[in-house]
Amino acid sequence: MHLPGRKAAARRVAQNDLLAALPARNLKGFLELCERVTLSKGEVLCESGERIRHVYFPIDSFISLVTMTDDGAQLEVGIIGHEGMLGTSLLLGVNVAPLHAVVQGPGLCLRMTAVAFERQCAQNNAMRDRINQYVAVVMKQLAQTAACSRHHVIETRLAHRLLLTRDRVRSNYFSMTHELLANALGVRRVGITQAAGALQDRGLIDYRRGKVTVRDGAGLEKAACDCYRSGNEMYDSVLGAPDRSLA
Repeated sequence: MHLPGRKAAARRVAQNDLLAALPARNLKGFLELCERVTLSKGEVLCESGERIRHVYFPIDSFISLVTMTDDGAQLEVGIIGHEGMLGTSLLLGVNVAPLHAVVQGPGLCLRMTAVAFERQCAQNNAMRDRINQYVAVVMKQLAQTAACSRHHVIETRLAHRLLLTRDRVRSNYFSMTHELLANALGVRRVGITQAAGALQDRGLIDYRRGKVTVRDGAGLEKAACDCYRSGNEMYDSVLGAPDRSLA
């Protein structure tokens, strides 16, 4: 389904912060080439090494980027929500996916074919410049994630991951299983159980049957490793602050 082209309608539909900051004249034509789709939890959008056929701009969904080893071990290296997009390697002239991408948070997303995206970036200077800036931010954040995984304890990393999820679903209440978090952080489930229990004992979260409620957002930010704050600062300084308000 094609999106409406009128300026006001386009702004309402483009609830992706990366796109919404574009000048209206650039956004209108871009949205006309997108389709609005609903992503399902667990849906694989691309495999590492697979040819990229579409790019995705989440609205209220979010995508997990995962790297895998030959023995099947996996580690989440990033998540993409309404602040970003999936498929930036096309802008670098690479048409194969560098990472496994799977939907963790179901919901709406704008999708465009890879061919149309490459054409738009070639013709639309504002779009190309903004995506280039986003690529620079993502590269810094990936490096930070690698350091975080190596040097920070599970409890602070878990707090960080819960905050990232809260920001992308724009809610203090969301679903997140122990198994999913263990896979995301590359640790055993018992480690997640212990870390979540510690955060819950401090009154920061409530975690029952795969449902997370953030009770004290400010406290959870203090409990998280500094990567949460510095990651936000990286994005804000280059691209401007996205909408982190909660529903």
